[in-house]
Amino acid sequence: MTMDITMPEVDGLEALKMIRTFDAQAKVVMCSAMGQQGMVMDAIRAGAVDFIVKPFDTDRVITAIDKAFA
Repeated sequence: MTMDITMPEVDGLEALKMIRTFDAQAKVVMCSAMGQQGMVMDAIRAGAVDFIVKPFDTDRVITAIDKAFA
């Protein structure tokens, strides 16, 4: 699953925590805009597999998805 840090009703970090409570094996790759790296690192500590920064670099997206399926 890919998920943005900034979302309208629940921020990505809280959503990640809810997902991981429901499914501890969920593979989540977080996305963020520049300047949100601190929040993304919190997400990694909360169980995200990896993160990618917008605007997306195709090779970086592929690397993150490969990491999720490794």
